[in-house]
Amino acid sequence: MTYQIGIDVGGTNTDAIILDEKRKVIAATKQHTTKDIQTGISNALHEVLKQSGVNLDYITDVMLGTTQATNAIVERKNLATVGVIRLGYPATASIVPFTEWPSDMVSLLSGTYQLVHGGYEFDGNNISPIDYNEIRKALKDFKGKVDSIAIVGVFSSLNPDQEENVKKLATEILGNVPISISSKIGSLGLIARENATILNASLYKVINKVAIGFDKALQDEGVKNCNKYLTQNDGTLMTLDYAKQYPILTIGSGPTNSIRGAAYLAKAKEALVLDIGGTTSDIGVLINGFPRESSLAVNVGGIQTNFRMPDILSVGLGGGTIIRQLDNGDVAVGPDSVGYNITQESLVFGGQTITATDIAVAMGITKVGDPAKVQKLDEIFVKKAFRKISSILEDAIDKMKISAEKVDLILVGGGAIIAPQYLKGIDHIFRNEKGGVANAIGATIAQIGGQYEKIYQYAQYKRADALYDTQELAKKQAIQAGANPESIHLVDVEEMPLAYAPGETTKVKVKVIGDFMKK
Repeated sequence: MTYQIGIDVGGTNTDAIILDEKRKVIAATKQHTTKDIQTGISNALHEVLKQSGVNLDYITDVMLGTTQATNAIVERKNLATVGVIRLGYPATASIVPFTEWPSDMVSLLSGTYQLVHGGYEFDGNNISPIDYNEIRKALKDFKGKVDSIAIVGVFSSLNPDQEENVKKLATEILGNVPISISSKIGSLGLIARENATILNASLYKVINKVAIGFDKALQDEGVKNCNKYLTQNDGTLMTLDYAKQYPILTIGSGPTNSIRGAAYLAKAKEALVLDIGGTTSDIGVLINGFPRESSLAVNVGGIQTNFRMPDILSVGLGGGTIIRQLDNGDVAVGPDSVGYNITQESLVFGGQTITATDIAVAMGITKVGDPAKVQKLDEIFVKKAFRKISSILEDAIDKMKISAEKVDLILVGGGAIIAPQYLKGIDHIFRNEKGGVANAIGATIAQIGGQYEKIYQYAQYKRADALYDTQELAKKQAIQAGANPESIHLVDVEEMPLAYAPGETTKVKVKVIGDFMKK
């Protein structure tokens, strides 16, 4: 018998589960997330191992979903300085790198950049001839001044050759410095893609710390002979080595894990997923078993980016959300929360703060803590608060639906106990006793993923050849991320004609998944 462990670190709780060979949950826990993250991971890991009593030698794989990269950007901590090489002079000189970035972030990352000749037009022609002597000089100027390098070329999603050549040159000149190239990270749109690449380059210290902490937590518990993975934000996994190259792909993996876990628990491929935590509620859409991807630019820590992210709507409502009676008789719901202190501060747990959990208990829709402690709450106040909670969820759900038709909803998360039995626009609400640890389940059941997008001109390049080429590139990504080549299969193909470009220019995006390599 072999076992897999899934761990997901959220803002309030760190969840962990153990699955057996039949994918049955044999142990689960929810521990408080700690300031140093690692302690919370260790506590959750220790608890599930104690619950299950499994032979540690039979644990083959451990998966971790972490918020460390997101936190580092938001909190401006532990980030590396970055030197940017942009291929596209003189055409792009009017908007330089780091434009419209928060000033504190620019200072932290050094704001160092060089605009050099190169880049492509949308038809594949050079903007200007690339000058490798110019690039050598720029790279030598970076030596000793920055921790990592971001290389960005205009329309590199059409042809990444220039970026790849500059990367080789940077390695020759600067040695073992982490290098990020934009064609492997972002989508169309130079500035947003450049921003994502710079952020990726800035996160290498953070991801190294995660890898070391993750490994140490496992070693301390005696889990030594296992594969270790981090979750990606498209619902798949990647090895630690791959994550060190693309740490930005961990951003947004928490909600994605919940959506995948919800799909597993409900045995559904198409539904809305509502994940209610201690502080926020995240709503996503399940399509063909995976989260719907956002088509909009994503703001990360005040910076516009265009790397892939799940389409998630977050609202400030969770189990620990504070409920207040206003002077005019109205009720205010949040957005502040007692978070992981709910077991000390909420009324039903002996505290002095009215929370959404207290309202749910007073309404009789859930039984936690001591119900007697909310019996004295004013009935009108309780009903007003409950209606407002329902309204917040219903409004958010309506924004994520693509039609007026009723849809199914899968309810997960530790704060799911505050949700009403019925919600407008919903046909059926699916609940599961393991829904509180759906995020850890999602991390555990995931496969290795690869995703690639590229621009082709169908007038010059046969459509069938373009689809085959992109699929092969996606397979290569999956193999680099740790997939068994023989197990890789196609999940999704998306073609997007670019009306503003000539020659039937089309963006092709392919996603594949595969099983991880066995030890």
